[in-house]
Amino acid sequence: MIHFQNVSKTFKRNRVLDGISLDIGLGERVALIGSNGAGKTTLIRCLLGEYTHEGEVAIEGRTPRTHRTEVLAKVGFVPQLPPPLKMPVGQLIGFAAALCGSDPQRIAALALRLGLDVERVRSQPFVKLSGGQKQKILIAIALGREAKVLVMDEPAANLDPEARKIFFELLAERQHESTMIISSHRLNEVATLVNRVVELDMGKVVLDDRVADDVSLSGVLDCRIRVKRSEPAFAKALAAWDFRASADGLEWTGEVAGPDRLRFLGMTSRYVALIADLSLAEAEKVSLREAAT
Repeated sequence: MIHFQNVSKTFKRNRVLDGISLDIGLGERVALIGSNGAGKTTLIRCLLGEYTHEGEVAIEGRTPRTHRTEVLAKVGFVPQLPPPLKMPVGQLIGFAAALCGSDPQRIAALALRLGLDVERVRSQPFVKLSGGQKQKILIAIALGREAKVLVMDEPAANLDPEARKIFFELLAERQHESTMIISSHRLNEVATLVNRVVELDMGKVVLDDRVADDVSLSGVLDCRIRVKRSEPAFAKALAAWDFRASADGLEWTGEVAGPDRLRFLGMTSRYVALIADLSLAEAEKVSLREAAT
């Protein structure tokens, strides 16, 4: 479905993406995580064909840069920062619906589920809306089409708690119909939705962890973490998970219940610059999934 092969991107001698290779299959729901500057948004922009880059990017065998119309017709996208569009909301919805062959009323209904009555803001310029209102409109437009791929860059950042809850309910309704890439700083928030976690750091994939949608989540995982230096805050966080430290405090071991895997990875992702090595293994199996920074 989605193919990245040795993708690199440099801005003014700053290598933002460094040889990323990923294959994302039909129906996979990927949480793309990492600190600011890790390369998440740049990878998404390459996927959408907005940036030139080294390496290969394809969606269903088509290159976004050269088959832009065909590729984007199958993609629903919510950007991290709303574009500064001056057109009225009603005109924007009508334009977006016509562009992708969707129903404007369906878009309005989705916005209403998120807590925004389109009729009240129909004549207002999009750029004049609040951050939360803009995000609800963009989410409704993305979900209002029959997209095979949903790409969302920090989509819930400006949503109020109730709208955030409804948004993830809407995504859950589409989880068997669409391939999803959701960039988020809050892994806990998307834990029940995604079945794969990809973490970037300094433009490289440092973690690629698949989580089964079946009873294997009931298992227990052995975990080992090696850190570059002692850090009291991280030590306190691991102690809360009943992890044990080595004598020098540079290696930690413990167990993580299967259902808590994503919540645990969300916690460790805040310390990616500190972690030298992390491994997870099913308690009775020898295979390891490792990530080294």
